[in-house]
Amino acid sequence: MANWFECKVRYDKLQENGAVKKVTEPYLVDALSFTEAEARIIDEQTPYISGEFSVSAVKRTKIAEIFWNEEGDKWYLVKVAFITIDERSGVEKRATSQILVQAKDFKNALDTFLEGMKGTMADFEIVGINETPLIDVYKVKLGDNAPKAE
Repeated sequence: MANWFECKVRYDKLQENGAVKKVTEPYLVDALSFTEAEARIIDEQTPYISGEFSVSAVKRTKIAEIFWNEEGDKWYLVKVAFITIDERSGVEKRATSQILVQAKDFKNALDTFLEGMKGTMADFEIVGINETPLIDVYKVKLGDNAPKAE
């Protein structure tokens, strides 16, 4: 299971009008610890940012799963409630989860989410879908000594 950390990177960004503005952009990184998350985001961003930058924050997220859609350039957070019935009392229980969805727009996010949930046997209800400010998401990188799939 992935451990997703939100990392905020602060740097000077050249604007379209030629002005330089200090910005802070959020990214998501799969890592085992806060230290690894910080090291990974530095490694990932170094080729793209000219000049100095800093990691201003690293925090653990509650994202349970990510549904990827290579056509999408935005990230949407879907809050979903899984509905179960307590067999003893007959009371309906709801357990909420957060699922990140890559999509090009809101409708595409909903479609991608529903496609990802097709094989699910559990009853669920979508509580909300919100666009996130995330710039990019970095999956775990397997090293050269990792076993290769055949």
